[in-house]
Amino acid sequence: MGVCEVCGLPLELCICEEIAKEAQKIRISVQQRKFKKSVTVIDGIDDKKVNLDDLAKMLKSKLACGGTVKDGKIELQGEHRARVKEVLQKQGFGEIEEV
Repeated sequence: MGVCEVCGLPLELCICEEIAKEAQKIRISVQQRKFKKSVTVIDGIDDKKVNLDDLAKMLKSKLACGGTVKDGKIELQGEHRARVKEVLQKQGFGEIEEV
């Protein structure tokens, strides 16, 4: 049984990831790509504290869309601003701004 180096709690009770989620300032925007395709871009998540690949996989599953992680941003196919904000808030992320 290990102890977290940051908060000093046992690893089963560690709250560092929850605190990291609440402290992030996330921006959600929609960009137009070729052939008028919309892409929802989620930016501002610290990839050192939150696993972007797991988060992207969960979002793609919940929103039934494709997507990728590129340059520290999550890109989802389609326009999903409102639903992404709702899902991220349920996951415990704090400040989320729609652009």
